[in-house]
Formats: sequence, C-alpha cells, structure tokens
Amino acid sequence: MAIETSRLPGLHRNSVAERLERIAEAVGLTPQQTAHLADTGNLTSDIANRLIENVIGTMNLPIGIATNMLVDGAEVLVPMATEESSVVAAVCNSARMCRDTGGFRTAVSGSEMIAQVQILDVPDPQSARLRLLERRDVIRQRCDAIDPVLVELGGGFRDLEVRVLETRGGPMVIVHLIVDTRDAMGANAVNSMAEALAPSLAEWAGGRALLRILSNLADRRLARASAVWPLEQIGGPRVRDDILAAFHFAEADPYRAATHNKGIMNGISALAMATGNDTRALEAGAHAYAARGGRYRALGSWEIDGEGALVGSLEVPIAMGMVGGATRGHPTAGLALAILGVETAGGLARVAAAVGLAQNFAALRALVTSGIQKGHMALHAQNIAMMAGARGEEIDRVAQILVERGEVRMDIAQAVLRDLSGSGSK
Repeated sequence: MAIETSRLPGLHRNSVAERLERIAEAVGLTPQQTAHLADTGNLTSDIANRLIENVIGTMNLPIGIATNMLVDGAEVLVPMATEESSVVAAVCNSARMCRDTGGFRTAVSGSEMIAQVQILDVPDPQSARLRLLERRDVIRQRCDAIDPVLVELGGGFRDLEVRVLETRGGPMVIVHLIVDTRDAMGANAVNSMAEALAPSLAEWAGGRALLRILSNLADRRLARASAVWPLEQIGGPRVRDDILAAFHFAEADPYRAATHNKGIMNGISALAMATGNDTRALEAGAHAYAARGGRYRALGSWEIDGEGALVGSLEVPIAMGMVGGATRGHPTAGLALAILGVETAGGLARVAAAVGLAQNFAALRALVTSGIQKGHMALHAQNIAMMAGARGEEIDRVAQILVERGEVRMDIAQAVLRDLSGSGSK
C-alpha cells in the first residue's frame, strides 16, 4: 500500500515495540507480519536497538560451518553467515582437496591503517609537504596521546606520509597518518586521530582541512594465502589447464574479473558477517586493490608447480578486528569467534584469506567442469520451493522434482506444489 508520509517525528525516541507499532500502522502490516518482525531471534531487541538507529526487528542469516580447513597446520572450523547457496559447501570441498598437500599457508603484512586528512587552499603545496614531514615527531606524540590504551597494547602511530595530489580542483595536500591498530579494525581510532590533528596540520600547511577519514584501501594490512591442489583431487590435467585458462580470462578482462573477485569475497564476506566485521569496508578495499595498477584485474594467481599440481595464491587487504564494534557487541559474533578459535586480528585475517582462496578454487573448478549451476541449483531449488509455499517435507519433494526436470523456476514450483497437494487430498 502507498503510505501517506514518510515523515514520522520522534520515531527515534520510541521503544522498539512502539516503533514497530507505528510502522505497522503506517504501511498496513498484518498482525502476523508484525509478530514476525517482533521476533528478533537470538539478538535481543535491546542490543539491536543499540547497534543501529530506528530498529523495528532483525534480519537473521544462516550461519554455516566450513569444515576440512587446515590453516598453517592448525585445524579450523570456520563460521560463515550468508544467504547464498553453495558458498559453505564450496569451501568445505576445496579445503578437503588440498589437505594432503598441507592445506593453506598464510601470512599477514601487519595491522596498520591509514587516516587521510585533506588540506585545501595551500599556496605552496610542495613546501607545505616538507613542513609537515618535519613535524613527524610532534604528530606522533599527539596521535599516541589520543589513544593511550592502543599504545599500551603495542599499537599507535607508526609513520607519516604527505602527498601533493593534482586534481581537477587544483593541488591538494593529502596527509596519511599510519597507525597500528593491533586487534581492532581501527576505524574509530584512526578517525579520532585525523579529527584531532586536522586543525594543526592545516595551520602548519597554511591551508584549511576538509575531509578527515580512514581509507578502506588497507594496503598496509594485506593477508596472503596459498595452497596446492594435486591433479588426482581436482580431476586431472585438463581441469587444471582449464582453471588456468579461466584465470587468464579474468586477469585480462574486467567484466570477468568482477565476477571472479565477487566469488572470492563470497567467502571472505561470509566470515566477516559471522564475526561482526565490516563487509562493506572489506569489499571496497578488495576491489580498489584489484584496480591499483590502473586497470581492474583478478585478485589472486593460479599456476602450475614443478610436479604439475595446481597452485593458487591470494593477496588481498583484510582489515578485520577482534575487538570493538559488533565483534563484541553482537553475542552471535562473539560465539562465532569462539568457534573459530583465533586469538588475534592477524589470525582472523589469515583464515579469511584462506577461505577466499578456497572459494575461488571452488568457483573456477565448477565453471570449467559441470558448470556453476549444477551444484548451485540443488540448493537453489529448495529456496524456490519455499518461495512457492512449500513447507516441511514438501520442500525436499518439490526441489527434487525441479532438479530432475532441469527447470528451477517459480511457476514450475507452484505447479508441482499444486499437483502434490491435489494428489495428497485424494
């Protein structure tokens, strides 16, 4: 139904129950629909109301466990939150196929984040750059004073970069505060430092500060993973060579690279969602990193080792945290971290990179063999069956018929469901 107005004064001051009642009345929700939104599952309405604004309910996602993961010699169970069929199963199967060669070997480059301060209207930008660099020690002291707890944990200011950036609007002086955020993702810490330092930076540069914000291109926080898949596990040399051809396609063509990289992020983002990390920041950073050379390319690399096996490697910026934000505020995120068993943000990033590589292998192998739809459709058919109205045992029966017919469509599912209901009533 069309609403009379979206102007709802004081909505943010209402309780969750009051807010839901107002929205239900405004849009005409039925009592059943309202009750559905009122059931917030294992995230209480009080906690949800403290995480974001104008809460009326929660959107629950399935959490699956990826098994078979061997990361740097350690057995790991990986929680993944996603609505997409086949993602969890793909990681399980990929990890199983490379276990005999040691599983995944990983590394991280560090835990440093970048805060950017944009300074405009500087008459002598090159000289201003030098003036700012000369004040590095003063800048370090002021940054560290803003977050002494971070310094006590071994983090804090690490370096200063100053660039003169030529833009359509003229030259800008861009200051990078390089900060080690340790086990936090670090957005709040570096943003606070940028906000606090901006007035002084602008004064020293002889201009005015405008933007003061972190960069999600976390290229000082890279995670790397590699693994070897033997020919007998993947289906022989033809499959290996076809996977290489598929990678070469993605490496050369941004249209293919976008989908190739989306597959990698299927795994990384699912782990991030389960652990309460920022999926949007991770996605933005990964895609920006893929385009760092001036053209969008495939993340990762595939090649053949000296024994003819398929070797995959992935390098991607992964800024994930173990403390702060929803990682501790959301009870399910805390449980996911407990299942995972990692103790540092670096350890979490290592597992994320391994999951991303596993997901990439699974997608490539499926594409060059049976096609992406065969395995995906079996699970997708269940979703279509539920959307058509199937319940309980009907879901599996309808899904099986759709897959057998090779027609996984809503109209077909509705027709099958009508036939089953008709036959059951006789």
